[in-house]
Amino acid sequence: MAANKDLPEDIGTFIRDLRQTAKISLRQLADKAGVSNPYLSQIERGLRKPSAEVLQQIASALRVSTPAMYLRAGLLDGEGQQGVLAAIAVDPELTIAQKQSLSQIYETFRNENARNETPLSEDPITEESK
Repeated sequence: MAANKDLPEDIGTFIRDLRQTAKISLRQLADKAGVSNPYLSQIERGLRKPSAEVLQQIASALRVSTPAMYLRAGLLDGEGQQGVLAAIAVDPELTIAQKQSLSQIYETFRNENARNETPLSEDPITEESK
């Protein structure tokens, strides 16, 4: 099975390196993160793309910040986007399900705006009067 081309090629390696630095086995990390051993192995080898929730669980188990894990996984990429998704990810008042929902809604809005032909920085009324 080939590696997922949409997944940044270093997320699995990043997780493996963190795990090895922490001197814990794959099975121990899987147990701490609440995922199966085979699934974690597939993530480390680049065969599976972990969800934001799984990344958060792995980050917590490895004692790494969730935004750092999201950045490495490519879930955070722009300055504004990074701030919003990071704020969602670290808000202690939200459940994991709520964080996922908010992140998905935010991504939907961003994707919808990206399809919009008029850049948000342009004022259509000002542009028409030129």
